[in-house]
Amino acid sequence: MRNNQDQLSRISKTLIFSEPFYGIFLIGLQKQFTMSCATAGVGKHGIGMRLVINPDFFMGLSEDHQHGLLKHELLHIAFGHIILSDRYPNKKLFNIAADIEINQYIAEHMLPEGGLTLNSFPGTGIHMHPKAGTKVYYDILNDTCDQDGNSDNEALQKLLGEMDGNSQYDHKEWDEIGDLPEAEKKLVQKQYEHQMKQTAEEIQKQCGNIPGELAEIIERLFTLEPPKFNWKAYLKRFINNSSTVYTKKLRRKNNKRYSGNPGLKIKHKNHVLVGVDTSGSVSSEELVEFMHELSHMHKTGNTITVAQFDTQLTDVSVFDPKKSWEIKGRGGTYFQPVVDHYNDPKNKYSGFICLTDGEAPNPENCPKNALWVHSSKCQINEELPGIKIQLN
Repeated sequence: MRNNQDQLSRISKTLIFSEPFYGIFLIGLQKQFTMSCATAGVGKHGIGMRLVINPDFFMGLSEDHQHGLLKHELLHIAFGHIILSDRYPNKKLFNIAADIEINQYIAEHMLPEGGLTLNSFPGTGIHMHPKAGTKVYYDILNDTCDQDGNSDNEALQKLLGEMDGNSQYDHKEWDEIGDLPEAEKKLVQKQYEHQMKQTAEEIQKQCGNIPGELAEIIERLFTLEPPKFNWKAYLKRFINNSSTVYTKKLRRKNNKRYSGNPGLKIKHKNHVLVGVDTSGSVSSEELVEFMHELSHMHKTGNTITVAQFDTQLTDVSVFDPKKSWEIKGRGGTYFQPVVDHYNDPKNKYSGFICLTDGEAPNPENCPKNALWVHSSKCQINEELPGIKIQLN
C-alpha cells in the first residue's frame, strides 16, 4: 500500500504527463501533510506559499479526485485568489465564486464530491455564464444577500449554512496571507508570480503549451516592470575580469581551420555572491524590490548564491526561482560576516553584490569590485568601499 508521499509523487508525475504546466508548478511548490488541515489548502510559507494536505482525506480520494484536488489548489494560486480574498466583504460568497470559476477548468469526473460548479444552483433564478470570472460571480451572489450576508435565495442560503464549519469551503489557510500587511502580501505575490513565470519558461523550452485558462495571466506576468539595473552588462564585466574557466575534453579530430587546442571546450562560468540584507531596518517593500532584482540577475544565466544576513549570516543557498524563499534574520545589520564569507578561500566567487539599505558600519577587506545596491527607499551610504548605486 502506498504511503502519502509516494501517492503524491505518483499523482504529480501523472500531472506532468497530462497537464505539464500544473505538474511542473506543483513540483516547485512546498508541500506538507498535516492533520491540522481538514482537507487541503494553500497557506503562507516564508515569503511564498505552501500546499497543506490532510493525509487521511487525500488517501481516501480516488486518483482522479486526487488529481482534481491538486489542480484545484494550483488554480487558486494562479488566479490570485489567495491574495484577492480580503478585498471582498463577504468571505463566504468570495469562496463560492472563486471555486465556481476554477472548477470550470477541471474535468467533471475529477471534481471531488461537493465541488461547486455553474450548475450548483438549479431552479433558483441564479444564472451564471461560463468563464465570466470570480468578481462577476461574486456580484451575482451578493445581489441576493442582505447587509448581514443572508440570502433570500433558499438554495444559496442552504449552501451558506452548510459552509459554517465545513472546511471544504472555508479556505481558512488563506487567512495567513490575507491578514498580512500589504507590503508583505506583495512579497508573497511576487514569489508565486515568479514561480509561474519560471514554470511557463520551462514549458516553452519543452515546446509545450500554456493552458488556455492561464494564457492571459502568464502574458501579463511577462510584461511586468523591467529590472532597475542592467545586470547583464554588469555581470558580463565580472565574467571578463574574474570568471572561473572550465575546460572539457571533446572527442574531436584536429581541424586546421581552427587554432588552439583541438577537442578542448573552454567555458567561462560566473558565480556571484549576492548578500541580501534581511535586518529589521529593511522594510517589506524593500525586500520585494530586492527579490525582483534577484530574479533578473538569475535570468542572465549566471550562478547566483544568496547570502541572507543581519548581524550574522542567516542562510546561504543557490538562488532557485522555482522554490519558495524564506526570509531569515530581521535583527541588526553588520556587513562583515557576508564580506568574510566572500573572502573565504574555500568559496570561489567571481563577484560580490550586496542588496541593502546601507545602514551599517563599513566592513574591512571589502573586494574592490563590490557593488552596493541600495533600495529606492533609502539614502546611499557614500562611505561604503566599492561601487554604490540606488534602485530607482
